[in-house]
Order: sequence, then structure tokens, then C-alpha cells
Amino acid sequence: MKHLFAIFSLALLLSMGPQMALAQFTPEQIAQRDAQEEFLLTADILRSEPLGEGVTKPFKLYLGKGGVEGEACWKNPSGTKFGFLEGWQYEIAAFRLDKLLGLNMIPPAVEREFQGKKGALIYWAENKYSLLKVVEQGIRIPDDAVERTEKAKWLTRAWDSLIANEDRTQQNVLYTEDWRMILIDHSRAFRSSKEFTGRLMFGRRGIKVSQRGEPWLFRRLPRTFVEKIKTLTFEHIKAAVGTALKDREIKAILARKDILLEEIALMVREQGEDAVLY
Repeated sequence: MKHLFAIFSLALLLSMGPQMALAQFTPEQIAQRDAQEEFLLTADILRSEPLGEGVTKPFKLYLGKGGVEGEACWKNPSGTKFGFLEGWQYEIAAFRLDKLLGLNMIPPAVEREFQGKKGALIYWAENKYSLLKVVEQGIRIPDDAVERTEKAKWLTRAWDSLIANEDRTQQNVLYTEDWRMILIDHSRAFRSSKEFTGRLMFGRRGIKVSQRGEPWLFRRLPRTFVEKIKTLTFEHIKAAVGTALKDREIKAILARKDILLEEIALMVREQGEDAVLY
């Protein structure tokens, strides 16, 4: 049986442009994302198994179509669980907004029924470590990957600030063998209450701080990411996410966009553009 990654030609990579400056997925993986979405929507479910990790009780599904096989995670959390508002549709919104911004850090996700219930089906992210494993086992990040992983960390904080993701943990930050970062689990994102529209999740006045009360900053960011943020409008986001987000949730993104850009502008004034943007 062939794996899904094996069926695409190198010619698809020629359309990749400046968006690659942000990417954690490889050019091959980015070129395959539309096909992966179609595969998630139409492939047969060959078998399934419950996943022991996570409070949302997800399943790992094994998919097949036309001799091609792949794996995915299905989850359908909704309502309030353990004091957090959950929504499986936010997984889909996160992926679609990732595509709109050219972030390329979020695995493909679609809506699909399983066992008679609607939920999010998310392409299985190939990885070697979680951040939790790196920390707990004292795994050393190679010298030639330190700068890249630091930049990915700061970009993740800016991303989580934009979407008000209050559940970024060491378990849902993944590293590939060559130390690219992949982000999963966004069912507790896209908050729209006043608490999450007046402040960012991270940054100088961030909701989340270290154990010592110090802010977690996004020290350096890609210019292309910042320019993409500037172009976001209600219409652009609505067209990208469809029914995955309510209008108030889109408006909340735009409120946070303004706060995020204000903080970045302040950083540039204080430190100089080249010290903040790359």
C-alpha cells in the first residue's frame, strides 16, 4: 500500500513562494494539503482506536482510498469540559486561518462524521517529540536548530495571541526529527469574551505569564506574517473559515489583531525594525 505522501510530483513545489519563510511543514507537505483535505473527506475508515491522551477523548482513524493509506485524529469536543469551553469546529477554523496567513504549522482538518457524530478529522502529524518529552527527558536541541526553534516558539505565541488559544501546552507542541515545529489541538481557541478581546494571550500585558509572573514575549517575528496580519478583514476571514466561526468570533480576532500590531509597532520603535522582524 502506498502512503499518501508518495503520490504527488515534485512539480507541485514550483508554486511555493514567500510563504515558505513561515513554514514548518516541508514544501512537499504544503503542496499536498489540498489532496490531504480531499483524502480526509472521502477516504474509507478502515479501523479506529481510542487515543489515551487528551481530555477530549479523540480517536485515531486509519483511512484508505485507491490503494493509498493515511492516518488521522477525530475529535468532537463541545460545551464546557474541566472549566474550558470546547469546540471541535475550532480545529477546522485554525487550519483554514493557518492557510490564509501562510503559517503552515497546522495539519489539515475537515468536518466529518464518525460513529454518527459530527467532528473534526485532522491529518496525523508525523513527529518525533512533543515539547513535553523534550523537557521531561532533557533532550538537547542541536545547536544548528536552536535559532529556528526559538523563532518558531515566538511565532506560536503571536499565533495563539491572535486566535486566543488558552490551551497551548507542552503536549500539543510537536517537533519533527529535523526540529520543525507542528501545532495541534485548537479546540480551546477563538475566544470572544471581553477578557480575550482586551488583552492578548501572550505579550507584555499577556494573560499567560511565567511562574515568576514574567510575561512570555514574542521577541522576533517574520515580516511576511506581520504583513499578512495587517491585511486581515472580516470578509477575508469569513471567506476562509466559513461556518467554523461565528461572526462575533471573527470580530474578536480583528480586535486582537489591532492589539498585536500595536505591540509589534512598539517593539519596532524601541528596538529597530531589523531587531524585531526578519
